[in-house]
Amino acid sequence: MKLIDNAIDAFRLKDTIFYKESSDLQSKYDALKKLNEEFKTNNEDFLKELSIVKKGLEGEKEISYQLKKSHIGMYVLKDIKVRYEDLYAQIDFIVITSLYTYFIECKNLSGKIIVTEKGDFVKELIANNRKIQKGIYSPLRQVEAQREVIRKIWESKSSPIKKLLASKNFDFYRRVLVVITNKETVLNTSKAPKDIKYKILKADGLVRQIEYDLTTRDKDEYLENKKSMEQIAQFYIDISSKEEINYYDFYKEKYFNNISNDNLKERLINLRKTRASEMNLPAYYIFTNEELEKLVEKRPKTIEELEKSKILTPIKLKVHGENIVKEINKIL
Repeated sequence: MKLIDNAIDAFRLKDTIFYKESSDLQSKYDALKKLNEEFKTNNEDFLKELSIVKKGLEGEKEISYQLKKSHIGMYVLKDIKVRYEDLYAQIDFIVITSLYTYFIECKNLSGKIIVTEKGDFVKELIANNRKIQKGIYSPLRQVEAQREVIRKIWESKSSPIKKLLASKNFDFYRRVLVVITNKETVLNTSKAPKDIKYKILKADGLVRQIEYDLTTRDKDEYLENKKSMEQIAQFYIDISSKEEINYYDFYKEKYFNNISNDNLKERLINLRKTRASEMNLPAYYIFTNEELEKLVEKRPKTIEELEKSKILTPIKLKVHGENIVKEINKIL
């Protein structure tokens, strides 16, 4: 019997096959990077979005790296989005092995993350030499909710007999994991409930957990072959949303809707900062935000035009008018 098992194992899939490798995060990052090069913006909200997307993408790449170097045999799908009626789920990774399918929530959390005895996630911070604990939304509950959406889709496509026989084991064969991808993050699950401890791990422990699940399985469990694993992967592709978003247009409208491509508004903001710093004045002494909007709209090209526009007070016109007109003419 052992010889038969060894012979079967020799022909079993050992490679990692990325059945879907594209992700929205890459599209978002490419769009944000392009906009940043075009507008050279100091918009804090935009730069924060760029930083978040970049960290998320780095996390995705770390998980991909860990899965690629495994020798387990799996199909991997990245960024699967599904809908069921009014419910929506976006799953970072779906990993299909010969026995279990894993729904993975990828988190690039920083600092110290503690999972409490109730299963809550807490971030520990240091402020004024004191430890402060701040509760954060549970990524484990998040990915469990995503699995429930998949369950509803599966049930809607299954026969009554199949639902009766397989529904009770749905969660057992479709497991959820939260993977922390930041290498410097301290993860403390010592007080977490036993039934969720193994579901929360760092990226370098992901493959080890999957190997453990497979090696400790019931030996009578039926293992899927490569063809069956591919069919399961195709099922998730078939139920996934095919909607594509033009993230360049999306972010441009969100952050730069009122800024022309010549970036005049940003240039004038930079001028205001420079003048205010040089003259040791508050920024609004140079021109206010309301005056800024009018300058961008009217674009006076000469001192005479600026004076006729009545955008600035006489003293502002006299002290700063020449610099403002010069900045506008750089573009025009």
